Amino acid sequence: MVRMGFNLHPAFRGTGGRVEHVAGDLRHIRVRLPLGWRTKNIVGSLYGGSLFAITDGAHPMMLMAALGEDFIVWDKSASIRYRKPGYTTLYADFTLPDEELASIRRTLEAQPDLERTFTVELKDAHGTVYTVVERTVYIAHKTHYRQRTGGGDR
Repeated sequence: MVRMGFNLHPAFRGTGGRVEHVAGDLRHIRVRLPLGWRTKNIVGSLYGGSLFAITDGAHPMMLMAALGEDFIVWDKSASIRYRKPGYTTLYADFTLPDEELASIRRTLEAQPDLERTFTVELKDAHGTVYTVVERTVYIAHKTHYRQRTGGGDR
């Protein structure tokens, strides 16, 4: 259902990317970005906007599922580094390892909010890295977030 939801969502669908795999525990997601007429730029390589856009939303969704309803998770910032032009299908693997989740939980026990930066490499089928995206995510207890912003979850 999660895979289908991502793939049918208009904002994600417009990127040209497709979610290939979602682990049952939502701790791993794999996205494929094929080179095609919808994803090609003026010089024939993968469009930078598509490379960047396919990395949007995966980690926050994974964290929300892992942490539960008592927490709010937002994308805070992001950056992209192009290593080489992509003239082939690229893949992005998003993971939330047990150690990372345990560290986040420990930190949230000691303080009401935190930021975490996740690095995602976009690679070809042989493992060659073409693009590196870093996404910083804000995570907070909902009660703290509401007090801080004076409002609801949204």
